[in-house]
Amino acid sequence: MKVLVTGAAGFIGFHLCRRLAATGRAEVLGVDNLNDYYDPALKRARLAELAPLEKFRFVQADFAEEGSYAGLHAHFRPDYVAHLGAQAGVRYSIEHPAAYVRSNITGFLNVLEACRALPPKHLVFASSSSVYGAGARVPFSEDQAADRPVSFYGATKRANELMAHSHAHLHGLRTTGVRFFTVYGAWGRPDMTPMIFAKAILEGAPVKLFNDGKNLRDFTHVDDIVDGLLKIMLYPQSAASIQNPSAPPIALSLVEGQNPPYRVFNLGHHRPVEMRLFVGMLESVLGKKARIELCPPAPGDMPETCADLTRVQAAVGYAPKVALEDGLRSFAEWFREYHQR
Repeated sequence: MKVLVTGAAGFIGFHLCRRLAATGRAEVLGVDNLNDYYDPALKRARLAELAPLEKFRFVQADFAEEGSYAGLHAHFRPDYVAHLGAQAGVRYSIEHPAAYVRSNITGFLNVLEACRALPPKHLVFASSSSVYGAGARVPFSEDQAADRPVSFYGATKRANELMAHSHAHLHGLRTTGVRFFTVYGAWGRPDMTPMIFAKAILEGAPVKLFNDGKNLRDFTHVDDIVDGLLKIMLYPQSAASIQNPSAPPIALSLVEGQNPPYRVFNLGHHRPVEMRLFVGMLESVLGKKARIELCPPAPGDMPETCADLTRVQAAVGYAPKVALEDGLRSFAEWFREYHQR
C-alpha cells in the first residue's frame, strides 16, 4: 500500500513513517516544510534516521502553498493519507495566530481538496485534546460539545474537524480526526513539557510549574499513538458503523442518505498525572533533582485532560500499553544521549 504522511519530520509523523516503512509492506512518502518553529536540526536528525529505510521517500514541501500538496498527491496517488503536519503549540498561538490560519486552515483545505480530486481509501488527520476547552467534563468524550476552545490553536483544530465533516458529507470523503492527548517519547518536540523539563533538570535551570503544579495531563506514549493511528487508518468508516458507531468496521461501502463517512476519536492513556508527580518521575529516571518554580495558571492552558477511550476501543480495539514509568525511562535514555550529542 502507498501512504502519504505530512509532517513526516515532526514528532508523531516521524514515528509513523518509521513504523510503516520498517514493515516493508508500505511505500511511504513523507512531506514536511522543515520550518523553524523549533530547531530544524532535530527534524533533519529524524529524517536521517528514516533515510536508510528502503520504503521511505521524502519531499520538502509546504502543503499550505497553493498547488504544492495537490501536485504531490496526484503524482503519488496514495491509498491512505495521514495528515499530521500543522502549526503546533498552544501558547505560541496567542501571539502568532496568522501562522495557524495559514497552516491549519488553508493548508488543511489544500489537503482536503486534493483528496476530493483523487480520493484515498481514508484520510486521517491530527486534531487535539485542546478542542474540548471550557466546560468540558472529565474524562473528555467525543460526544461532548467542543464549541468553546480556550486557545486559538484549539479553535483551528476544531475548525479542521468541521471542515473534514463537510467534505465527508458533500463528497463522500472518508475522514477521521484523531484528538491526541499530551504525546511524549523519544524524538519529541522541544516545546513540549517532557523535553522542556528534562533539559532544565539536566542543566540545573528552573522547572516552571504553572497553576502551582496542580494541572493534570493524560500523558500518552508515542508508540501507543502510532498503534492507534494504524488501526484507525486501516479501518475507515463503513456502512455498518455509520448505522451503529459501536459496530466493527466490516465493509467500505457508503450507503446513500446515511450519515457521512466521518469519525473523530480520542487517542490518550486515560491516566492523568499531576505535574508535580510527573516532575518527580522525571527526576527519578534522570537521576537529578529539579529546581522547581511554582507559577500561576498560564493563558490557554486547561487544568486537566483525560481521554475517554470507549469509542476508539469499541471501533478498532485501541488499548494503550506503555505505562508512564516505562515510557519515561526509555525517553530519558534517548534524551541523555541526544542532549549530550
